[in-house]
Amino acid sequence: MKFSEKWLREWVNPAIDTQALSEQLSMAGLEVDGVEPAAAKFNGVVVGEVVECGQHPDADKLRVTKINVGGDELLDIVCGAPNCRQGIKVAVATVGAVLPGDFKIKKAKLRGQPSHGMLCAFDELGISEEGDGIMELPLDAPIGTDLREYLGLDDNIIDVDLTPNRGDCLGIKGLAREVGVLNSIDVNTLSIPAVAPTIEDKVSIELVNDEACPRYLGRVIKGINLNAETPLWMVEKLRRSGVRSIDPVVDVTNFVLLELGHPMHAFDLNAIEGGIKVRSANAGEELVLLDGNTAKLNESTLVIADHHKALAIAGIFGGEQSGVTDKTADILLESAFFNPVAIAGQARSYGLHTDASHRYERGVDFALQHDAMERATALLLEIVGGEAGPVVEAVAADKLPKVTEVRLRRSRLDRVIGHHIEDAKVTDILARLGLDVKFDNDSWSADVPSYRFDIRIEEDLIEEVARVYGYNSIPNVAPTAKLKMTTHDESTVALSRFRNALVTRGYQEAITYSFVDPKAQAILHPECNALVLPHPISIEMSAMRVSLMPGLLSSVAYNQNRQQPRIRLFEHGLKFISDENAENGVYQVPVIGGVITGLVHGEHWVEEKRNVDFYDLKGDVEALLAITNDVSRFEIKAEQSDGLHPGQSAVIYVDGKKVGFFGALHPQAQKSLDINNATFVFEIEMSALEKRNLPQAVGVSKFPSNRRDIAILVQDSVKIGDILNVIGKVGGNQLVDLNLFDVYKGKGIEPNYKSLAIALTLQAVDRTLEEKDINQVVDNVVAALAEQFNASLRD
Repeated sequence: MKFSEKWLREWVNPAIDTQALSEQLSMAGLEVDGVEPAAAKFNGVVVGEVVECGQHPDADKLRVTKINVGGDELLDIVCGAPNCRQGIKVAVATVGAVLPGDFKIKKAKLRGQPSHGMLCAFDELGISEEGDGIMELPLDAPIGTDLREYLGLDDNIIDVDLTPNRGDCLGIKGLAREVGVLNSIDVNTLSIPAVAPTIEDKVSIELVNDEACPRYLGRVIKGINLNAETPLWMVEKLRRSGVRSIDPVVDVTNFVLLELGHPMHAFDLNAIEGGIKVRSANAGEELVLLDGNTAKLNESTLVIADHHKALAIAGIFGGEQSGVTDKTADILLESAFFNPVAIAGQARSYGLHTDASHRYERGVDFALQHDAMERATALLLEIVGGEAGPVVEAVAADKLPKVTEVRLRRSRLDRVIGHHIEDAKVTDILARLGLDVKFDNDSWSADVPSYRFDIRIEEDLIEEVARVYGYNSIPNVAPTAKLKMTTHDESTVALSRFRNALVTRGYQEAITYSFVDPKAQAILHPECNALVLPHPISIEMSAMRVSLMPGLLSSVAYNQNRQQPRIRLFEHGLKFISDENAENGVYQVPVIGGVITGLVHGEHWVEEKRNVDFYDLKGDVEALLAITNDVSRFEIKAEQSDGLHPGQSAVIYVDGKKVGFFGALHPQAQKSLDINNATFVFEIEMSALEKRNLPQAVGVSKFPSNRRDIAILVQDSVKIGDILNVIGKVGGNQLVDLNLFDVYKGKGIEPNYKSLAIALTLQAVDRTLEEKDINQVVDNVVAALAEQFNASLRD
């Protein structure tokens, strides 16, 4: 936003220069992007009056003039501007004047006629880029007055880049209020008396969509004169704010927008059929805008309409049919509050960005509409004349924003800022910001004014106090670092250990969606009770996963379709088990899972080329279990799981509870999911892995160990894991190592039997074991195996 420094100082005039003012605004969060002079440097230019203006005898496009600049003699000046005529007041550069670009004015002759000066245009003085003829000054401009002094050109234009939350500063009134707070000085108030109606004409107003527009004011003004000229003081204030003068009605509405920060609009009264309706656009409705473009209106767009058609896009842009033209004699002046949510994004959807939409999107003071209406009415009656009717207001009071009370605690303020600010200073800052403040029991309660819609919580007040107090005024205090031993439980295994273990074994981590295709999940878990989303992103992502398998297998198919011969993926995440007894009806269970398929190794001249099998996956799973340093706690049983091959699947138990599974994907599921090769998956609950058995240090035995090998015959159905568990229990403390080193079936072995060769390593910590001790342990082992598994020693 650009504004004139002199205009700001009419409201509040701190005893600081332009640079200090700019730095002050920037430090307060209103960043100043630039400062530039209101006009280029020049001197020797005064106000003059054209006393005579005649045709040059030797040039059709030149005129010979006599100019009164207040001296004893009239100046002869030759001018080529088409708007030069007798009786107007002009800007005269006298002999010796220096214009922008170091252009010096000297006595000269043009086509034989003397010229002792120059009649200046706006662009020639660096006031404006537009230069359509010479400057025409008001008829009451005092002759001989220095032009810089008369127009107040020793001024600066300050460009402030406001953050979206500070829409209250998109007007001189708001900026002045901010400067007054920063300098602890009072701001001049603008008296806006109500304009008494002189006619009874009015237009009915109906709020069809009162959520988007809870307040709308309208006022009829009849008999205006659009041939009147906008006062120069207003034109200059608009120019220095980056707004071009158009006509008195538009200029007044723009002036009120810049002065109070409140957008306004004027309609041609004769273009309105019936009354005003503030409603949403109808399907297929179109509106020709003031720039001549036709907008196809969305049904979500709020429009100002009469009883038959749309007149304007509310808060954004007016329509051409109801726009004010040079033939307009009667107008309807609008002043409204639009909900920022209703306006946000609408301008961009039509490729527009206007001063009005910029303010309404950020929020406009919902208590300012009457002041804006009265201010604009008074200015219009003063400039274009006419008669004003009564103000008609339609309001949905329950839909207007409510005054918010926010509490600020002294302890919280000191803790966040890190500095103590006196109670009286805090109270003064909040009061000058316009808040109704009460201080009691070491806390402030503040009613937020209607224009500060960005203050809602305690942190907002802390920010305001720190900002106004000045960040530079808060002393720099180095942070204090305190060392403290962590309370990490050594038995807790970090997730990174499992991740690193899998990465070391050739896996890559994947992250898949928690939302999966219910059809794919039903293939893998046909009896699962999955939680279905009421409003999914898509039908393919409408169910919460009950395992990691759907996402990982989808990634396998994706990679196989891209000719990847070897895939090893793992993921850590949550699975969601629906249960009415759970909080919110679902259990969230952390798990880690993986999938392998394709070649065991990349193609290599040394390594044998083969595809992964069940035992490759089993080795990876056992590597994860080994991290807990308590493998004996896990029991692996050959059982079928959902979606897995019945002959190549196993389940992991801990204390009788199922905590995981692994195995080959069922061929039917593999085909349904468009997966090419045999694929193996695993999944383990993290609760079973995250605690490890801490090793206990014991002395190393000084006595020799002894190895005894036994070969036993058992039926094929007997599991080697069960045999080793029994040997471990019977062997006691003297059994320090146990290893299956051979399995044999064939000649000399009966059908449906197998021979198992097992090595037992025995050692005592307090003595050398004698032969009888060793034989006793071996005999006990053989007897136990014979009793439980009907095992016999092989001859």
